[in-house]
Amino acid sequence: MKETRQAARRRGRRRTLWALTPVALVAAGALVCLTVAFRPGHRADTGHPAASAAVGSRGTAAPGRESPAGSTSPTTTRSPGSAASPAESARPSTASARPSAPDASRTTATTASLAGRIRPGVGYRGVATTYDAGTGDGACSYGPSGDLMTAAMNHTDYETSKACGAYVLVRAAGGATVTVRITNECPTGCAPGQLDLSAQAFARLANPAAGRIPVTWKLLSPGDSGTVALRYKTGSSRYWCAVQVIGHRNPVARLELRADGGWRRLPRTDYNYFLAEDGGGCGGTIRITDIYGERLTVDGIALRPGTAQTTRLQFARH
Repeated sequence: MKETRQAARRRGRRRTLWALTPVALVAAGALVCLTVAFRPGHRADTGHPAASAAVGSRGTAAPGRESPAGSTSPTTTRSPGSAASPAESARPSTASARPSAPDASRTTATTASLAGRIRPGVGYRGVATTYDAGTGDGACSYGPSGDLMTAAMNHTDYETSKACGAYVLVRAAGGATVTVRITNECPTGCAPGQLDLSAQAFARLANPAAGRIPVTWKLLSPGDSGTVALRYKTGSSRYWCAVQVIGHRNPVARLELRADGGWRRLPRTDYNYFLAEDGGGCGGTIRITDIYGERLTVDGIALRPGTAQTTRLQFARH
């Protein structure tokens, strides 16, 4: 009986060993696989690389979290065909933003036409009358002149002497034309569009006996007009001065004096001088601008009242 029990125990142990043997073999196999998988230089199979890349490129926030309001930078859109960003396009050029140097002679402003009532390329209609121009002097204060192809502009278009020095091409109904320079102002009895021509100029269009004829006229930028001159008014000094521009091809829009490191724009009088009542800049560098925006800068003009001083400069023809 005792032997029978021992034999039974031995048979139970053998069954247990046989049952554990497969488990041990499986564990050993798994250990071998892990050892091979993690040895140096082994590449694991990525499975689905395209899907992994797609997930990584979304850039969305994790569930339950919001991106900060300021974390997204605004996108700048370029206009079609633009070679520069909007910020670069909006940046003013150095030449247009900075005043020309005192010793510069010619620069071009970026502004549009600075013309007043009389604008380039515009035709005007009115009447032409005639008067005795005498020596050619008038409200524009140019003084006597040997060239009497001149005219007086009506009060409205004279525009506080802004029309002074302008060249105008006048055409009569019959087709005859004459070019005149504005040197005077027609009294308030003249209507807008009216020109009061010197007797010599009127005779180019019609018989002087007619006295009054319908005309059309427009601004002209002549080819041969010499060079610009500047003149300080009699009585000018470093404490008060008035400056006049003479012989300009195109109407003058502005005159500035160099003062305190910048440009000082002077007001224009109805007798065609630019006035510096406190003397600031008198005797210094002068910059003049025509109605097309071109600037001429003149240095070295002496404060010599009553004398026209040439500059050897002239505005471009248009």
